[in-house]
Amino acid sequence: MALRGTVRNVVDFGAFVDIGVKQDGLVHISQLSEDYVRHPTEVVAVGDQVEVTVLEVDRERKRIALAMKKEAGTFAPRP
Repeated sequence: MALRGTVRNVVDFGAFVDIGVKQDGLVHISQLSEDYVRHPTEVVAVGDQVEVTVLEVDRERKRIALAMKKEAGTFAPRP
Protein backbone atom coordinates (compact mmCIF):
# COMPACT_ATOMS: atom_id res chain seq x y z
CA MET A 1 0.00 0.00 0.00
CA ALA A 2 1.50 3.35 -1.07
CA LEU A 3 0.85 6.39 1.11
CA ARG A 4 1.95 9.99 1.31
CA GLY A 5 3.44 11.18 4.59
CA THR A 6 5.49 13.86 6.32
CA VAL A 7 8.93 13.27 7.80
CA ARG A 8 8.67 14.03 11.53
CA ASN A 9 12.15 13.05 12.75
CA VAL A 10 15.44 11.92 11.24
CA VAL A 11 17.75 9.68 13.28
CA ASP A 12 20.95 7.75 12.52
CA PHE A 13 19.04 4.57 11.65
CA GLY A 14 16.24 6.05 9.52
CA ALA A 15 13.34 8.49 9.39
CA PHE A 16 10.01 8.58 11.18
CA VAL A 17 7.11 9.46 8.91
CA ASP A 18 3.59 10.59 9.87
CA ILE A 19 1.19 8.67 7.61
CA GLY A 20 -2.00 9.82 9.30
CA VAL A 21 -2.41 7.16 11.98
CA LYS A 22 -1.68 7.39 15.71
CA GLN A 23 1.83 5.91 15.44
CA ASP A 24 4.52 7.28 13.09
CA GLY A 25 6.10 4.71 10.79
CA LEU A 26 9.83 4.09 10.45
CA VAL A 27 11.68 4.04 7.15
CA HIS A 28 14.89 2.18 8.03
CA ILE A 29 18.06 3.57 6.44
CA SER A 30 18.24 0.45 4.24
CA GLN A 31 14.77 1.25 2.85
CA LEU A 32 15.40 4.91 1.98
CA SER A 33 16.96 4.32 -1.44
CA GLU A 34 18.24 1.69 -3.83
CA ASP A 35 21.62 3.42 -3.55
CA TYR A 36 23.93 3.39 -0.53
CA VAL A 37 22.97 6.00 2.09
CA ARG A 38 25.57 7.09 4.67
CA HIS A 39 23.08 9.06 6.76
CA PRO A 40 19.32 9.59 6.34
CA THR A 41 19.82 13.37 6.07
CA GLU A 42 21.31 12.74 2.60
CA VAL A 43 17.83 11.71 1.46
CA VAL A 44 15.22 13.36 3.71
CA ALA A 45 14.75 16.27 6.10
CA VAL A 46 12.14 17.04 8.74
CA GLY A 47 9.02 18.39 7.04
CA ASP A 48 9.60 16.68 3.68
CA GLN A 49 6.55 15.17 1.98
CA VAL A 50 7.42 11.62 0.92
CA GLU A 51 5.73 8.66 -0.70
CA VAL A 52 6.12 5.45 1.29
CA THR A 53 5.05 1.83 1.04
CA VAL A 54 3.85 -0.09 4.10
CA LEU A 55 6.04 -3.17 4.60
CA GLU A 56 4.75 -4.44 7.93
CA VAL A 57 2.41 -3.51 10.78
CA ASP A 58 3.22 -4.95 14.21
CA ARG A 59 0.20 -4.19 16.38
CA GLU A 60 1.63 -5.90 19.45
CA ARG A 61 4.80 -3.75 19.45
CA LYS A 62 2.97 -0.73 17.94
CA ARG A 63 5.39 -0.40 15.02
CA ILE A 64 4.90 0.36 11.34
CA ALA A 65 7.72 -0.50 8.91
CA LEU A 66 7.84 1.66 5.78
CA ALA A 67 9.97 1.86 2.63
CA MET A 68 10.78 4.68 0.22
CA LYS A 69 12.75 2.60 -2.29
CA LYS A 70 11.96 3.26 -5.93
CA GLU A 71 13.03 1.48 -9.10
CA ALA A 72 16.72 1.90 -9.84
CA GLY A 73 17.50 5.16 -11.60
CA THR A 74 14.34 7.03 -10.55
CA PHE A 75 15.61 8.34 -7.21
CA ALA A 76 17.27 11.72 -6.90
CA PRO A 77 19.06 12.36 -3.56
CA ARG A 78 18.72 15.68 -1.76
CA PRO A 79 21.23 18.31 -2.87
